Amino acid sequence: MPQPNNTLPYKRILLKLSGEALASEQGFGIDPEKAEYIAGRVKAIYELGVQVAIVIGAGNIWRGEPASKRGMERGTADHMGMIATVINGLALQDAIERAGIATRVQTAIQMNSVAEPYIRLRAIRHMEKGRVVILAGGMGSPYFTTDSAAALRANEIHADVIVKATKVDGVYSDDPMKNPDAVRYKKLTYQEVLNQQLRVMDTTAFTLCQENEMPIIVVNFWNKGDLIKTIQGDLTFGTLISD
Repeated sequence: MPQPNNTLPYKRILLKLSGEALASEQGFGIDPEKAEYIAGRVKAIYELGVQVAIVIGAGNIWRGEPASKRGMERGTADHMGMIATVINGLALQDAIERAGIATRVQTAIQMNSVAEPYIRLRAIRHMEKGRVVILAGGMGSPYFTTDSAAALRANEIHADVIVKATKVDGVYSDDPMKNPDAVRYKKLTYQEVLNQQLRVMDTTAFTLCQENEMPIIVVNFWNKGDLIKTIQGDLTFGTLISD
């Protein structure tokens, strides 16, 4: 277990991953190589002396909102999505454990034979003991996204920052895939994000972060080294959103 690194600006982070991070090249399912890659990135953060919690989505398995738009009861669709995040969490746990790091999955939905129930103080204690904690099952209630779950859990466990892992290296003035003149922001305030209608998180999640002054870092998870540098306080890559 690495010793805590008091020189770092962030000593406890919540890493928010989309379900698509685990997906195969076809865009669905769980690719074991992707899981191993994610485990390697988590291990690199962990070995810096950072406490790590993870919230992962389920878009590689199931999306509740499109299903509800086709007529499925929204509560049923969202509960299926919450269960899918547990499947992803267990896959990620296996990969991180095989990388040599003790890991616990906690879920907001009771399923004691495969995961612990989410208990805030227990999650904090696990991290203090050097374990990575995967927080699955969303918020345990329908009508909320995993972004909202990440914002809530980050505040509950007293994380120093939410790291939103994406495929782009920060927040841009426009879609960089479509507009080559789009400008990447190194720093933004919450109000600037709202004024410019920049898509960072859903409104509920972003408001929760703003009201509790929870910083958000948006960074390209797939560029090796970007995540480490950002957590060390280097804003050459990524975008920091704070007050």
